[in-house]
Amino acid sequence: MATEAPPPPRNGTEAASAPVTPTTEQFVEVQEGAEFGELRRTYRSFAFPLTLAFIAWYLLYVLLSNYAGGFMGTKVFGNINVALVLGLGQFATTFLIAWLYSRHAANRLDPQSDAIRKRMEGDA
Repeated sequence: MATEAPPPPRNGTEAASAPVTPTTEQFVEVQEGAEFGELRRTYRSFAFPLTLAFIAWYLLYVLLSNYAGGFMGTKVFGNINVALVLGLGQFATTFLIAWLYSRHAANRLDPQSDAIRKRMEGDA
């Protein structure tokens, strides 16, 4: 099924408000700039430590499950044992990290990336 092309602008305002498409050279120039480097550092300083911490936490859970069966089978209360508590903790930390990243991105990354995008598209 063919799609129709959008109608041409009726006056000059629609064409003037369309974002400018940057060239490859402009993208490379921005990527090598200090502002983009700061955006990358801000992202990495949050994402890498949390990723490493979560992987270590996950591997600890797997190793305990494989090699510390007695400890993992210890009853905490009722029929709830350490393995179940730690397993549910995996889900809790996944959602916590997602929530923290969402806040970090909204507060720190999005403003920086919006500034770069606006400058690239000629809106700034």
